[in-house]
Amino acid sequence: MRTTTEGTAPARSRAFRGLPAFFWTEVLVQANELTAMATSMVIQGVVLVFVWILDPSLLGIAFVGALIFSMFTMGQRLLNEAAYIRIDHKANDLYLASPLSPEGYFLGMAGGILFVYITPVIVMGILAEIVVRFTLPEVALLLALCLCVWISSASIGYTFSTFFRDNRAIWAYASLFFTTFGVVFPVFYPLTAFPAGLQPIALLLPPSAAASLMQAAIGAIPVVTSRILFAAIALVAETTALFGFAIYWARRTVREG
Repeated sequence: MRTTTEGTAPARSRAFRGLPAFFWTEVLVQANELTAMATSMVIQGVVLVFVWILDPSLLGIAFVGALIFSMFTMGQRLLNEAAYIRIDHKANDLYLASPLSPEGYFLGMAGGILFVYITPVIVMGILAEIVVRFTLPEVALLLALCLCVWISSASIGYTFSTFFRDNRAIWAYASLFFTTFGVVFPVFYPLTAFPAGLQPIALLLPPSAAASLMQAAIGAIPVVTSRILFAAIALVAETTALFGFAIYWARRTVREG
């Protein structure tokens, strides 16, 4: 029994090792990108202006969508950052040859980006509160949904970053992927405006599933129990699966010395 315990202790202590240190390293790096942070709300702002001009009654839904979309695009920033470190700086192996664990590297980077870019999201949240007037349960639900969307998008972004070999291809594909699933599907507009036959597909995607749940919570769309259950189960299951796979993939793709 003693041998087994001693043999498993190092493995346990290694998990997530170096996460706090790399988190603050990434915070310092991202804090120098003030222009990127200042422009992180351009798409959301443009959509909100169009909604305000064309149909102000949908502003509440649009603000909810802006918050969820902002959390979703964190995955795009992680994809770009992880690929940039690996391809341009070629520092990926250097970091992972240190005591830093693969999952600490992934989560430290994701958390550092979130920490820096959460400021404009908070500002957007204050504006959303002025428009929607959330109740405390709705605020709690919105925070939980944003957390799920962030975890799923960060997991997708990090995993996808390992598939690219040229940064020139990343910008186009990353923007296309995250904008398509965050704008084309019902995130900024009601789920009920989406074709009925395609609504189950929308509810399988984390950003539109989260937006639909929040739309139902604030009374913007009819509350349909089966639809709510489907969206909630899909969001939780996919978030858990994507996060678990990202941790596995981080460990799988690292070069063990």
